[in-house]
Amino acid sequence: MRPNAVLEVDLAALARNFHALSVIAGAPVHPVVKADAYGLGAGPVAQRLLSEGARAFFIARAAEGERLRAAVGPAPDIYVLDGCVPGTEAALKTAALWPVLNQPAQLAAWRAAGGGKCGIQIDTGMNRLGFRPEDAPEAFPGLALVMSHLACADAPDEPMNRRQRDAFAAVAARYPGTLRSFANSGGVFLGPDFAFDAVRPGISLYGGGPEGRPDPRLAAVGAFRAPVLQVREVPAGESVGYSRGFIAERPMRVATVGAGYADGVLRSYGPRGQVALNGELRPLLGRVSMDVCAVEVTGLDVAVGDMAELFGPVRRIDDQAAAAGTIAYELQTSVTARVPRVYL
Repeated sequence: MRPNAVLEVDLAALARNFHALSVIAGAPVHPVVKADAYGLGAGPVAQRLLSEGARAFFIARAAEGERLRAAVGPAPDIYVLDGCVPGTEAALKTAALWPVLNQPAQLAAWRAAGGGKCGIQIDTGMNRLGFRPEDAPEAFPGLALVMSHLACADAPDEPMNRRQRDAFAAVAARYPGTLRSFANSGGVFLGPDFAFDAVRPGISLYGGGPEGRPDPRLAAVGAFRAPVLQVREVPAGESVGYSRGFIAERPMRVATVGAGYADGVLRSYGPRGQVALNGELRPLLGRVSMDVCAVEVTGLDVAVGDMAELFGPVRRIDDQAAAAGTIAYELQTSVTARVPRVYL
């Protein structure tokens, strides 16, 4: 039985983005596949990237790392951005996961557990995770990676980008021979002096633009689609959906599409959200329901079973996210487990 909504994952487009980002950065790409590869499925995504030449991955949680290790085998490095959270030391070692240590207590815990390969994060101004530069530890056995994270990479003209870059370079110089990683998706596009030894893109691997809008150098990877379940004529003056969220000012045709907020269609899509249907962008009408949403299709040749694209190669995820008042990261990770992932 064919499901209603589906999230199609174009692995060839993923591979093209992987290589394009490496060329733009002039450095190897170490993909970020946390949050189940931003909702696309970390196992299949990482397996394809491994076949394309990826040699290290970044995830957020130890449990994510255990699942990823099972999917990709022993070859690639897997770094855990949470670091050595109390109680995870044994799991990290068993699965050969390398914690990115963020504070003195984590470093002490890792050493107490026997130490081994790891990274450290330097807080260069984001005030989220990491050692402050003045508190960064001296080089120690097992240290393989030093990294930091940009706070404003989606705003290329923001002076903080350069301040963070220079602060990171100064601290990283204390660890000769250690892999240096600084640039996230937006950072890849800030210039070669932001790349250091390896870059860590996430959303741009999956087709999201580095400045929150589509970038022609990046292909859409995920396509969230759902079928038309019914097409009806709505007379002028009648309403569509809950709470009379939309009232027709003229006679119109409305298609009911089989995806709602239980599938990841954010309620904030309306009233500016659009879907791609039979080659045209058409507006969503009224309030998104749990299982369905309504689309205006007046004058469009539409039949039951036609597939509407919530985001994908036509309705790009950055544009849909902007219409919903959010970002591509949230939109893609909001597609729920009820929606099967299909790999192309």
